[in-house]
Amino acid sequence: MPKKCLAALLVLTLGWESVWAQPASAPTLGPASSSDLSPALERRLGEAIMVQGRLDPEYIKDPDISQYLNVMGKKLAANAPGGAPDIEVFGVRDPVVNAFAMPGGFIGINTGLIVASGAEAELAGVLAHEIAHVTQRHIARGLTQQQQSGHIAIATLIASLAAALTRGGGQAAMGIAAFGQAAAIEQQLGFSRDAEQEADRTGIEMLRKTGYDPNGMAVMFGRFMQAASLNEGRGGGVYASTHPLSISRMTDMQNRIQQFPVARYQASDEYWFIRAKSRVLQANEPRLLLQTIEQLQEETRLGTKPGDGATSATPKQAAAWYGVSLAAAVRKDYKTASNALQQAQALLANSPYLDLQRIELELATRQIASALAGAQAGQKRWPERRAFALKIAECLQLMGKDKELVAYLQEQIKRWPNSEPDFYKMLGNSHDRLNDPVAARRAMGSYYEQLGALSAAVTQLQQARTLSQDFYLQSQLDVQIRALSAKIAEDRRLLERFRS
Repeated sequence: MPKKCLAALLVLTLGWESVWAQPASAPTLGPASSSDLSPALERRLGEAIMVQGRLDPEYIKDPDISQYLNVMGKKLAANAPGGAPDIEVFGVRDPVVNAFAMPGGFIGINTGLIVASGAEAELAGVLAHEIAHVTQRHIARGLTQQQQSGHIAIATLIASLAAALTRGGGQAAMGIAAFGQAAAIEQQLGFSRDAEQEADRTGIEMLRKTGYDPNGMAVMFGRFMQAASLNEGRGGGVYASTHPLSISRMTDMQNRIQQFPVARYQASDEYWFIRAKSRVLQANEPRLLLQTIEQLQEETRLGTKPGDGATSATPKQAAAWYGVSLAAAVRKDYKTASNALQQAQALLANSPYLDLQRIELELATRQIASALAGAQAGQKRWPERRAFALKIAECLQLMGKDKELVAYLQEQIKRWPNSEPDFYKMLGNSHDRLNDPVAARRAMGSYYEQLGALSAAVTQLQQARTLSQDFYLQSQLDVQIRALSAKIAEDRRLLERFRS
């Protein structure tokens, strides 16, 4: 990861000198105080990395994983002491067991960590620990305290911000290694033992108040310690190396957990489906995909059998069959995928994940009308699931019903204005096919704004203004352009504070 980080930084500093002036030396941040790295500035630094990060091929756009992780993250953050900033959790397609917090409340969770967890509370425990690093401002403190170090973590953040503020500024170059650099930041900052223990204590309290078993954190960190010792000298134990674990930390966790009153804790069936999907997503070559199918098939044979009655093993088995179906579909073996899905539905009939997989298989076999009917039924049954809305839009697009699609997307955007950038992208494509270039560019402007690529958003809006002959619409576009341009200018002024 440090090598990827360095490569990305070199691309920016060597390849984009004609676009923006480079600092003469490493940036300095001044004394370590919250006023020097305010929450607003810290958030912008995180947004700058995310502009690039969303271009990373390992960034997971899957709506199921995104919605699951963010619902969990927001529930945990709501129970943080003193409140929490906006938390955005995203998945990274990487089998390495790791998670990382970035400036401003952006938290990455590797698929490897999801798969390595053995229960929902264990995954929630790691996420709570990362949220605690954010709420306790450990990242901000670490950055400001390294003012004279010339540390690559700081340099990379500044390079990301400068690139993001440049019109077309190096996004493709940076995107490839965005999460390699982000995941390295925590290790480079080197959180103190006290900071790690503070994150443990804060995270455990968040877990308990949210309704998760607080013992999940201790169990998961125990797994990390074991993995680190087993893989010592062989590159293993990544999370343990970025968050050094110790017997004293584990003892402190266990002592605190024992003081909590006995209670019943929550656990959702969703966890098993997200875990199965993560296992399939990280199998990025045929050999690994076959191994994944074998592992999932083994999980289907564990626990009870159909007809033995409802037990906690049933959702896990159903999710394993779901994973087999996903993996078979990736191999375009739709017969096996369909059979595995039927096995899953025999165990668990009421699941949005299984309904969505049925829709995916129908789309793959060009049964578009049936897929549309299924997606519409699914949205009525699970209205909070954006995945069904996206499938309805995809079906309408494939059927060439652009007028209907425009009306539908506008309804979804009103409902989820800041949650799904792809709604705006699909809207722009439909307007373009309907020969409405002004509306198409306005929609794409909103798409880029949602991604944080403000310069690209301004370009789209300026093109829309040039194409429009409507004075009132031009006036509206002028207001939008001025607001975004002012934000870009403010971001550039913030960057000046970091130049040497």
